[in-house]
Amino acid sequence: MKKYNFNAGPSKLPREVMEATAAACLDFEGSGLSLMEMSHRAKNFQPVIDDTVALFKELLDIPEGYSVLFLGGGASLQFCMVPYNLLENKAAYLNTGVWAKKALAEAKLFGEAVEVATSAESTYSYIPKDFVIPTDADYFHITTNNTIYGTEIRKDLDSPVPLVADMSSDIFSRPVDVSKYALIYGGAQKNLSMAGVTFVIVKDDCLGKVSRQIPTMLDYRTHIKGGSMFNTPPTVPIYSALQTLKWIKKSGGVAAMERLALERAKVVYDEIDRNKLFRGTVAAEDRSVMNLCFVMTDEYKELEADFMQFATERGMVGIKGHRSVGGFRASCYNAMDMEGVNALVACMQEFEKLH
Repeated sequence: MKKYNFNAGPSKLPREVMEATAAACLDFEGSGLSLMEMSHRAKNFQPVIDDTVALFKELLDIPEGYSVLFLGGGASLQFCMVPYNLLENKAAYLNTGVWAKKALAEAKLFGEAVEVATSAESTYSYIPKDFVIPTDADYFHITTNNTIYGTEIRKDLDSPVPLVADMSSDIFSRPVDVSKYALIYGGAQKNLSMAGVTFVIVKDDCLGKVSRQIPTMLDYRTHIKGGSMFNTPPTVPIYSALQTLKWIKKSGGVAAMERLALERAKVVYDEIDRNKLFRGTVAAEDRSVMNLCFVMTDEYKELEADFMQFATERGMVGIKGHRSVGGFRASCYNAMDMEGVNALVACMQEFEKLH
């Protein structure tokens, strides 16, 4: 039976990316050594870093004056690195979900961090609107896509202060005006690579402005100077990211990824809205095109476990909603094809006919 991977992360990767990475783990470019055992200082590994940075900049049209870094620790480590490097007097945060809330909590360890707006009162079912960003903040932090609740900010906000964004789960799914951001970061295990590497896009001139002493490994300038190789980087995940970026470029670039994302989301959301057994969980205008969340309607709530089993038996993998909210979640990252989406919709329609 064919399996369709809707996991929220680590997530589905293009087949050719997995095959290229697997081949490199056996013999990297005919060297007779596995990529897993090679020195990151080897002459034939440096082009991996250089090419990955170059493709990042090309595909996202990153302006001059920005550095692209590959670090460890996941996006969760960035929750502390961001305020460590940028927070001098006050930081502002938009609280749109679990990860945004955690980022805010970390920032409070370094100084004043204020919540500009939140949708917590409605279980994060919408993106707050008409909030005011304090002009005396050192930066304003947003989480563009909320994987647990299924909301997404799909435009680049105008901010009177430096804008920082966690784009862990929607990077490379739409064109981004990087010039509007001081810093963009994210874990790679959604749209970019296997787990193990974190990307950071940082505007160089926003660094070095805080008065505190920053530990060496937590200072972005350390990694800029070291070319992401101050210490041993996660070599295999970086190589996997390079293969994904090559695949995105070959597939038509970020604009093509956005077209496919919108197409996938429309097919699934149309079925959720049509099918009497299911309903969406967030405001329609704020629906994520990466993480499509839904539940059984109240009338059919008792069928939730039955549908989960029904879908699993038909090859749907990872559609169970996050443990904190329940229901279902179909994560449709860049590598998800229309075959998988259509299989899920057919499954929902078949289950409807039975009930």
